[in-house]
Amino acid sequence: QVQLVESGGGLVQAGGSLRLSCAASGRSSYTMGWFRQAPGKEREFVAAIRWSGDSTVYADAVKGRFTISNENAKNTVFLQMNSLKPEDTAVYYCALRRLAGLCTSANFYDYWGQGTQVTVSS
Repeated sequence: QVQLVESGGGLVQAGGSLRLSCAASGRSSYTMGWFRQAPGKEREFVAAIRWSGDSTVYADAVKGRFTISNENAKNTVFLQMNSLKPEDTAVYYCALRRLAGLCTSANFYDYWGQGTQVTVSS
């Protein structure tokens, strides 16, 4: 059974940084993604990485500010978020796709974490 456990959310002022972590258990050789959902909005794609680490993709809204990475030895994926803005406020979800190809659609991810709240104050 695949389990995803997120950590690292919190409250930060605009312009600040946070680092989210997602520990995966139960499966190797896959694609990992981060999504977010703000109140009253649909869940949206943030970033994804192939487990080999050789390929990533970002949403335009976070490109240049967020960095996704992984540490295979610990089965963990990270999302480094810099220059945070109030509009980044959302619940952030880690997701795992059983196939290796990068994908920006939530419909193609098979497992989800419980979510971690990120709040950016102005």
